[in-house]
Amino acid sequence: MNGIVTSAGATLPNAAFESVTQTLANRASPLEGPIAPSAARKAAESFEAFFISQMLADMFAGLETDPLFGGGPGETIFRSLMIDEYGKSLASTGGVGIGDSVLGEILRLQEIDTNER
Repeated sequence: MNGIVTSAGATLPNAAFESVTQTLANRASPLEGPIAPSAARKAAESFEAFFISQMLADMFAGLETDPLFGGGPGETIFRSLMIDEYGKSLASTGGVGIGDSVLGEILRLQEIDTNER
C-alpha cells in the first residue's frame, strides 16, 4: 500500500496525507505574494534539519557517557547543540529526502494559492 509512514509505524494513505496537508495550508497565514524559490528551499531544508535532529536525539537518548571523558550538565547541553548541527549538516548534504517533498509541497500549495487570486 502506498502512503506516508507515521512515527508510530502506521501507514497513512496518500489521500489522508493530502487532506491533512490541505488543512494545514488553510490554517497558514496568507502570503502577500509568491515565495522566492530560494526561500522555499531554505524553509524545506530547515524543516528537514529539525526532523533529522529529532530522530538523532532519540537515538542518542539511550547512550551513557564515559565518566573519564565527560558527563555532567554541560554535556547534556552541548549534546543537544551537537545533534542540532548533525541535523543541519545532514540536511544540507541531501538529507533523507524529506526536504525535497516539503519543497514540492510548498511550491504546489503556492501555485494553488496563486491560481485562486
